[in-house]
Amino acid sequence: MISENIKKYRKEKSLSLTELAKQSKVSKSYLSSLERDIKQNPSINIIERIANVLEVDVQDILSETKYEVARDHDKVGSEWSSFIKDVKSAGIKEENLIYYKELIEFINWKNKNN
Repeated sequence: MISENIKKYRKEKSLSLTELAKQSKVSKSYLSSLERDIKQNPSINIIERIANVLEVDVQDILSETKYEVARDHDKVGSEWSSFIKDVKSAGIKEENLIYYKELIEFINWKNKNN
């Protein structure tokens, strides 16, 4: 997902890996590893730098393809729809959801390792 999106947006901007590396201040070898899906968990800071150069939102890099999102959206049950409404009414912005996701992943990891 991340690998495909970075590569897609880089090619849309007609940037080489070298150019993206220079502009984002991320090493060319690391970018190559991301695009080839060898590295799979870049920091949010790295994703932000790449997104800035590619002139896209961080969410564009993190998200699934539009087709997959639309297909998955059809599967969302009423409980999830209600949860999403609660999140929005609590004032949580979509661009900050990644931080909550990371927190949940940490809690899950900690619970598994206790």
